[in-house]
Amino acid sequence: MSPIHRADGEVSAIGRSTEILKTFRDSSGVLSAAALVRRTGMAKTTVYRMVDDLVRVGLLERQGTNYRLGLLLFEIGESVPRQRNLREAARRHLSALREATGHNVGLAVLDGFDVVYLDVFRGDDGPRLPQQIGGRWPAHASCSGKAVLAFTNSRDFTMPTVLEAHTENTITDPELFHRELDRVRKRGVAFDRQEAFPRIVGAAAPIFGPDEDVLGAISISGMAGRINLTRIDAAVRTTAIAISRDLSSAQSVVRPVLQRR
Repeated sequence: MSPIHRADGEVSAIGRSTEILKTFRDSSGVLSAAALVRRTGMAKTTVYRMVDDLVRVGLLERQGTNYRLGLLLFEIGESVPRQRNLREAARRHLSALREATGHNVGLAVLDGFDVVYLDVFRGDDGPRLPQQIGGRWPAHASCSGKAVLAFTNSRDFTMPTVLEAHTENTITDPELFHRELDRVRKRGVAFDRQEAFPRIVGAAAPIFGPDEDVLGAISISGMAGRINLTRIDAAVRTTAIAISRDLSSAQSVVRPVLQRR
C-alpha cells in the first residue's frame, strides 16, 4: 500500500499534501497551481484547497500567481541531526577539494534507490549539471549512489526490477550492477564513466560514521578528457577518510560528556 493511503485505502490529507510538496523536487522551484494539478493528477479543487492550507502553515509560499517551497521546510530539514552533522563535517573538506581541483564536488546520501544531494560545490572548470542541494538522482546511474550501495546491507534497499538507462553507458542489467558493486567494495571508490550524462565522468568514495555504518558519499565530476579519474581517485578517497575521521572524533568527544550526566 502506498504511504499516502490510509488503512482503508483512501488517500489521506497528509498524503495529498506530501504529493504536492514532492512535485517541487523535479522543478525549477516555482510552480503554478495548474502545474501542480497536472503533475499530481489530483482534482483542481483539491489542489487549490491543499495549497491554501500549505501556504497558511508556512510549507509553501506564494510568488505572484505561483508557489514555491516555504522556509519552514528548510528549517525542518536543517534540524535532521544525521544529515546536518554530516554536512557540517564535510563542508570544509568539500570546499578544499573543489579549490584544489576546480571540478564539481558533491555530498550525497541514499534515500530508497535514489541519492539526495546535501551539498554541491560548483567548480570553475566544472560543467553545469542539474544536480542541486536537495535534488535526487537514481543511485545506479551515480558514482555516489554506487559508493553508498556497495557498503549498504542489501536488506536495507530494494533494487528496481528495471534499471533505467540515462546514457548508453548506464548499467541496466541487475546482475552486472551487482558485479559493479563488488568492484566498488574491493577498491573503495566508485566511478561514473558517462553513465549519468554524456561526456561527464566522476568518482565517489563512501563516508563512514563512528559505528562504521556508511552515511553517504563524496563525489567529484567533470568533463571527460579534462578530468583524470586515476588522479582524482586518490583525492576523493582521502577526502572521504578525512570526513569519516572528523565524524568519529566528534563522537568520541561527545559520548564521554553525555555518559557523565
